Amino acid sequence: MSRIGKNPIPLPDKVSVEINGLAVKVKGPKGELSRLLPEGVVITQAENILTVAAVDATRRSRERHGLCRTLVANMVEGVSKGFTRKLEIIGVGYRAAVKGKTLVVNAGYSHQVEIEPPNGVTFVVENNTQVMVSGADKEIVGNEAAKVRAIRPPEPYKGKGIKYEGERILRKAGKTGKK
Repeated sequence: MSRIGKNPIPLPDKVSVEINGLAVKVKGPKGELSRLLPEGVVITQAENILTVAAVDATRRSRERHGLCRTLVANMVEGVSKGFTRKLEIIGVGYRAAVKGKTLVVNAGYSHQVEIEPPNGVTFVVENNTQVMVSGADKEIVGNEAAKVRAIRPPEPYKGKGIKYEGERILRKAGKTGKK
């Protein structure tokens, strides 16, 4: 039995869940998320607690048990608190700004890179070098943060580029001069 899957999911106040077979819809103060869960699991609601159980003892059901529990728990947390990924821009002349909803990044190219956020995702820039990607869906927030990081991944010699907050960049020694 999955250790993660057997944990119940508590529902906070102001969060409502609709279960229609394998389709789950979660509504809360930060938005509304819906997902179709894969076959092999059963989700039930008892008052303010959701539980996910495997249908049978087959390998496929056991594999999906913990996955589905985590997906539903992330949906509940997303509509109640939301998710945020922070990125840091390091380098001389590297900066970011928000124009309307679009994120505009100067990262050493001859042009500015613009990223349009999908529905439910917002970009916030602090000090021209701190970018926050936030939204209710953890998967989409993580993907958008990865797109921003991919504009200019950090390089190992000087550490210039865009990195996640708290990410360690393994540094390499540069060339040594001739003697």
